[in-house]
Amino acid sequence: MTERVECLEYWDLYTKDRIRTEKRIKKGESVPKGYFRTVVHVAIFNSKGEMLIQQRQDDKKLWANLWDVTVAGSVMAGETSVEAAQRETLEEIGYRLDFKNERPAFTIDFEDGFDDCYLVREDLDIEKLVLRNSEVKAVKWATKEEIFQMIDEQTFISYHKAKIELMFFLRNQRGTHTRNDK
Repeated sequence: MTERVECLEYWDLYTKDRIRTEKRIKKGESVPKGYFRTVVHVAIFNSKGEMLIQQRQDDKKLWANLWDVTVAGSVMAGETSVEAAQRETLEEIGYRLDFKNERPAFTIDFEDGFDDCYLVREDLDIEKLVLRNSEVKAVKWATKEEIFQMIDEQTFISYHKAKIELMFFLRNQRGTHTRNDK
């Protein structure tokens, strides 16, 4: 078995108001109390309403061999959330998406950070994707019901089903209102 060498990654630290500080930590270090980091999730949906999901490699430190949303990763030092979403999509599944006019569909706070969720509609031919072997084992299209079943079977990362539900709900729209009252 070949030993995999991790790249030295640094993460910027933010205040609770999401203001970037001058402080950074190395990947894997604990986030100091009172500071926060940012991660991104990108969920790509096809015109059938299915989400592209990825299976993590079995030697990953976290959630080995489990299925996940299309792309996930940490925002690296000096990057914006949008830049991280674009980089992670290219790195993990070998697909270039233009995120320059995008912003997260929603953000969920977690104990030591912010989770920006991007929702994209794109009919990809998954046979043409170039998967990063050190990260991604396989990809496939899945319905919301299939993902819920996988969560129940513990073959998908144990996200709250409400997060997956919200991704499917917001995939074709922006905002939280059902009509535009002016």
